[in-house]
Amino acid sequence: MAKKILIIPSIDIQDGKTVRVVQGIPELNCPSYGNDPVEMALIWRAENAKCLHVVDFNSAWYHSHVNHDVIRQICESVIIPVELGGGISNLEDAEKAFDLGAARIVIGTLAHENKNEYVRILEKFSPNKVVAAIDVIEGQVVTRGRRVFTGIDALEYAKTLKELGTERYIVTDVRRNGMLLGPNIELSKKIAEITEKKVTHSGGISGYRDLIQLQKEGGNHIDSVIIGRALYENRFSCQKIWRVAEAGLFN
Repeated sequence: MAKKILIIPSIDIQDGKTVRVVQGIPELNCPSYGNDPVEMALIWRAENAKCLHVVDFNSAWYHSHVNHDVIRQICESVIIPVELGGGISNLEDAEKAFDLGAARIVIGTLAHENKNEYVRILEKFSPNKVVAAIDVIEGQVVTRGRRVFTGIDALEYAKTLKELGTERYIVTDVRRNGMLLGPNIELSKKIAEITEKKVTHSGGISGYRDLIQLQKEGGNHIDSVIIGRALYENRFSCQKIWRVAEAGLFN
């Protein structure tokens, strides 16, 4: 039976509102996105989403907890797993994320800047509940809300994270994020192959054809994809996506 890729709608939050993210920069007041993240969570659940990807930009940029009530409401409003990323910078932040109701957390900058703390989180909550985010611009890892260039090659960094115990990666080509330019499948595939771990692709999906291409070319380890703008702007029939391209997997 052909491999099916899990579709994960993205809900990006700033100042308690849903935002559109283009190349890592959140934009407020985009009509097709609405302003209520909880309402969007319910919409995606009604469209038969099996998982949601939530990013807290206030936390990612300022380590602010202003969105915590909204995130808790999202987790309480849907019966599907919610993975949460943005500003998780220590074990206490990780504990708080799970207290809010997150089923899985996404860690980016911390894994680069404080490997010991990252390993502590992996050991406490298990690698099944902790995902490493690799944000990439022109082959180089970027951190701190995609604003700091580390000078580290993405493939080498992926191998380092594997050695620390990582079991899943979210790979984002930031230049394609929110641009509807098509996915950088090669980047995600290389990281999947070099680590032999599960990869969630992120960035560039512009419609149904991109989705099918990712499914065909992604290899055995790319099992899911995060989609934002293409879903919000109705670039394809949502119901058709869920029927054809999703499978009920989360781990």
